[in-house]
Amino acid sequence: MTAQENTHATSIVDPKAHLSEFTSVGPYSIIESNVNIGSNCQIDSHVLIGWGTTIGDDCNIHKGAVVGTIPQDLKFKGEDSELIVGDRTVIREYATLNRGTLPGEAKTIVGEDCLLMAYSHIAHDCILGDQVIIANAVQLAGHIEIDSYSSVGGLTAIHQFVKIGQSSFIGGRARVPQDVPPFILASGEPLNYYGPNAVGLRRRGFSRDQISNIKKAYSYIYSDKLNLTQATEAIKSEMEISSEINVIFDFLERSNRGLING
Repeated sequence: MTAQENTHATSIVDPKAHLSEFTSVGPYSIIESNVNIGSNCQIDSHVLIGWGTTIGDDCNIHKGAVVGTIPQDLKFKGEDSELIVGDRTVIREYATLNRGTLPGEAKTIVGEDCLLMAYSHIAHDCILGDQVIIANAVQLAGHIEIDSYSSVGGLTAIHQFVKIGQSSFIGGRARVPQDVPPFILASGEPLNYYGPNAVGLRRRGFSRDQISNIKKAYSYIYSDKLNLTQATEAIKSEMEISSEINVIFDFLERSNRGLING
């Protein structure tokens, strides 16, 4: 079945939009020009997909979502920019996703197999990895990076340019003004480190020894007696440097807003 055959009569699809086969468009939805939507996608009713948006295969965009509209950025001057959404990602009711702006790559990117729950907001130039879960009413400011397998609890607000490491979990109703390193639980006000994200890591197949190794590394990083440079040197001299420790080191090198409290 072609997309045209599966498009509701009340929807408006620009002739310059490309919809692949087996994709359906529900009542009163609007798809602007220069939009590319993959195969087997379900676009529910009252959805707006804006210019410059690319949607992967097998995605589901629920009622009232607004996807790929211009950034809420005073620097934006109408330049060409993009929103890219990966395969099998689900965007729930009334979520809003903005495309990118300049300077920079002018791209907002959402990875594969993500779940963006109702009323969440993904601002311009955010980059989300694969299998990221954003709960209800989470608000992301511009230029945020969330690495793969991470989850953010409902009603959380994240400051612009913050980075969140892979497989981390941030509790609900949090304010995130600084970077959240990989593999950890973070919660409270102010936001604090609460140990490894053991449940999430076990679900990903991490062994008990790997989780113990991560916990030991963070005992140095969040030690009151060591600064970050000293903590890194202590880990290198006193621990076996495994793949997960290298992930932590890589994140520390990328971090530029400082880490959340310990």
